[in-house]
Amino acid sequence: MTLSESPLAAALSDPLYDALACGVSGKASRVIVGLNWTLVAGPDGAGVSHTPTRGTNGCRALPRPGDYTGRDLSELAALRQSANIFEATIAIAAMNAFHNRFDRLGGTDNGLDLVEDHGTKTVIVGRFPGLDRRLPGAAVIEREPGPNDYPESAAETLLPQCEQLVITASTLLDGALPRLLDLAPQAFTVLLGPGTPLAAALFDRGVDALSGLVVEDSDAIARIVGEGGAVSAMKRHARNITLRNPGS
Repeated sequence: MTLSESPLAAALSDPLYDALACGVSGKASRVIVGLNWTLVAGPDGAGVSHTPTRGTNGCRALPRPGDYTGRDLSELAALRQSANIFEATIAIAAMNAFHNRFDRLGGTDNGLDLVEDHGTKTVIVGRFPGLDRRLPGAAVIEREPGPNDYPESAAETLLPQCEQLVITASTLLDGALPRLLDLAPQAFTVLLGPGTPLAAALFDRGVDALSGLVVEDSDAIARIVGEGGAVSAMKRHARNITLRNPGS
């Protein structure tokens, strides 16, 4: 399969990704593809993206191992056009390394706290910790639905009617985010998760709030990522930042 024929590369060719990559600069001092998270560290920040599960369609060995560190972040960001999903996750982490810089300021509220429970008019794409306590009446869409969850196909009917929408940042990696945003232009929308780019370009696509991670100790985060750590371990060396769309 050529790159142009790859469904992944086609999904990540939406102009949203070009906007996120615009202006990205600096060199990558470290690239780690861990069991759970992928890390790219740049001169002014470090970014993470969820590592795809081994066995995911298109999930195979990286073509240039040992050659990603030291490359320009812009060059790594261009790997969003790769047919290899591991390279695509490096691309998103590289963009986050630029946007989620160490000195980024913003609110400290959890993105879920910005969302009101309007029953099934509140839709959550991706299950988050503490969701049942914070938003017990919300409709939850999951790739692998639990007993009370909706399948991914339900987005086509739930999102056009919803009033409040929370989307996991992992939808950046599979190319689903642009379509989800297009389905719910009327909703108050929060993009949430450690892999969220704190980039104003997302406001232009209808996102009302961005809630992501700003790394404070990239060495500590690198050790955690390299040893298969989860979000709970990373949070000790990072801070949550939430940005609101000034036009909302």
